[in-house]
Amino acid sequence: MSRTLSLPARYGTLGVALALGLTACATADAAGDASPSEHADDHAHEEGEAQHGASEASAQTPRLVMTYDGGIVVVDANSLELEADLELEGFNRINPLGDGRHVAVSTAGGFQVLDAGTWSSAHGDHAHYFTGPASLTELMVAAEQPGHVVVHDGLTTLFDDGTGDVSVFHADDWAHMVEEGHLDTIRTYTTAAAHHGVAVTTDEGNLMVTLGDEEGRTGAMLLDSEDQVLTENAQCPGVHGETAFADAEGDHLVMVGCDDGVLILHGDHFHKIDSGLDYARTGNLYSVDGSSIVAGDRKTDPDAGIGLHEIVLIDTDAETMSVVDPFGGAEAQYTWRDVRRGDDGQVLVLGTDGTLRVLDETGAVTAEIPVVDAWDIPEEWQTAHPAVEVLAGMAYVTEPATGEVHIVDYVGGEIWKSVEVGVQMNEIVGVTG
Repeated sequence: MSRTLSLPARYGTLGVALALGLTACATADAAGDASPSEHADDHAHEEGEAQHGASEASAQTPRLVMTYDGGIVVVDANSLELEADLELEGFNRINPLGDGRHVAVSTAGGFQVLDAGTWSSAHGDHAHYFTGPASLTELMVAAEQPGHVVVHDGLTTLFDDGTGDVSVFHADDWAHMVEEGHLDTIRTYTTAAAHHGVAVTTDEGNLMVTLGDEEGRTGAMLLDSEDQVLTENAQCPGVHGETAFADAEGDHLVMVGCDDGVLILHGDHFHKIDSGLDYARTGNLYSVDGSSIVAGDRKTDPDAGIGLHEIVLIDTDAETMSVVDPFGGAEAQYTWRDVRRGDDGQVLVLGTDGTLRVLDETGAVTAEIPVVDAWDIPEEWQTAHPAVEVLAGMAYVTEPATGEVHIVDYVGGEIWKSVEVGVQMNEIVGVTG
């Protein structure tokens, strides 16, 4: 089933505007000799064509990667046409690796690298764009329990919950590593005890890593390039989740959630924003560069399931936290998969009533868009349920019950396209190409 509306003109990275990328190449000079730019263009073209039978495109081609029970599908983000259906047993998780092309698949044995088959090659004042087959590569970062993947400042940091091993890579090196068949790790670290943790490589070249063991998690510390502790804070019980971003003043911050608030790393020190309650867990955080407002989920009953009703808006400038009911008193819930940020800082929340709500940074609801049928919060977080992703100026909403993906113009307030993909999708991530 497919239904479409006219594409909003402002979304230049999708639809017709997708074909208007910068592809101008230098021409021969008056004497007929090829210019240096032309040689660079020829090299870029040959390099792109050589990779897995790729073909050159006129602009970036965003794609979506989605898991389902027994495999992974890759679809074109504009048409939602199937590009690949890759078999892979088990419950697999996915995270972008930071280069707009590759995705980490948390599976048996570690983080296996998936090539989404779309990429760009910059040359001087313009770029070349390529597409090719999507595939699961043989490259894998070994891990007993592959956990968080964090991309920040051009670096990809992986955390193994089973060992506490941290591995850091240059995000732009994944294509080279896949081609060469080996890993170029630029930094490693192992925590004192294995735990469900996270690590972030900061803009200064330091490493923020969580504190914890099998009994629990208590906070985070900052290490210099020699793994010496610069500062730490152990007042963040149940530390979980992270976001790294540049705020409205251009300062680079890292934030993690706690069972009673959030912990912020600002340069060389931590500071805590307390929830004011003994238990008010924020376990997932959503930021956007250029904004000092961070959205987070909120759970006040430790014995409740994964269904949540309130969100928090954290002002990193004022160091305040406000509680918001995105549903305006309606009996609806969401899970952490149903919250994302829009390109201009909007907070998108999909409720169990099937409506996607758009909030501004004050928490005011600016749009309510019916997208999917009403759904129930599952007992287990691994169970497939609707999820939201934002890519190329649009929101993508999955509906596992029908096998559909909906492209939503969250500014205009309407569904642009809905297509039945044919699987009961679970997790979803996007790559820009």
